[in-house]
Amino acid sequence: MFIASKLLSFAIEPLFWVLVFLLTGLLLLHRRPQLGRRLSWLALIVLVLASWTSGPEALMRELESRYAPASTVDPTQFIGIVVLGGGLSHSEIWTAHNRIALNEQAERMTEAVALMRQYPHLRLLFTGGSGSVLAGDLSEAQRARMFFDAMGVDASRVAYESRSRNTYENALFSAAVDGIDSKKPWLLLTSAFHMPRAMGAFARTGWNATPWPVDYRTTAHDSWFDFSLHAGPRLWELALHEWLGFHAYRWAGWI
Repeated sequence: MFIASKLLSFAIEPLFWVLVFLLTGLLLLHRRPQLGRRLSWLALIVLVLASWTSGPEALMRELESRYAPASTVDPTQFIGIVVLGGGLSHSEIWTAHNRIALNEQAERMTEAVALMRQYPHLRLLFTGGSGSVLAGDLSEAQRARMFFDAMGVDASRVAYESRSRNTYENALFSAAVDGIDSKKPWLLLTSAFHMPRAMGAFARTGWNATPWPVDYRTTAHDSWFDFSLHAGPRLWELALHEWLGFHAYRWAGWI
């Protein structure tokens, strides 16, 4: 499943198909000009659709709205927070510059620090190994430890799980960490669009988890005529990745 998900990631990138159709069309222009022109036009159509942001935003909004916002939850009723990896930049960036580096999902990390400071009774379990086929010098758990230490979080309150490579393994391996009781009430902190798959996996593996969604990407509504060559392809990739991932997990019996 892990290797298949990495191979599938190419197929859900809209610009990958733009390149495939355009390159194939250009190669066929002399031998089969009609087919070559059609494929070239198809590349243009895919590029226009990939730049349309309202479509993927609607898909993302449906995922983000499945669970109530964090403001409706009282953290005093929980023993800790499970923080899913994903908010840290690639290890190569850390080692190249010897600096802490976050990415566009940084709220997974910053929200965890805020909760730990505001609620001293909470524990924190960070789960994340390597989501790359070729692991870098530092696992995500190692980088997370560096981040939380730099933020002044009490190390005695934090545990780390470093073997997992996907969301299901996050849930499965985290339950086996020494001193962690998954039957007690935990907050599950991850991106709002990722929460349906995460909650499904954690419920499947027996966790008593309540969602604490962060990193929202959509508003209440948007114009259906918004286009962006920069943002559109990325939104489509995120939306397709999460929807396909959710249904793949259902097919595998992981949620």
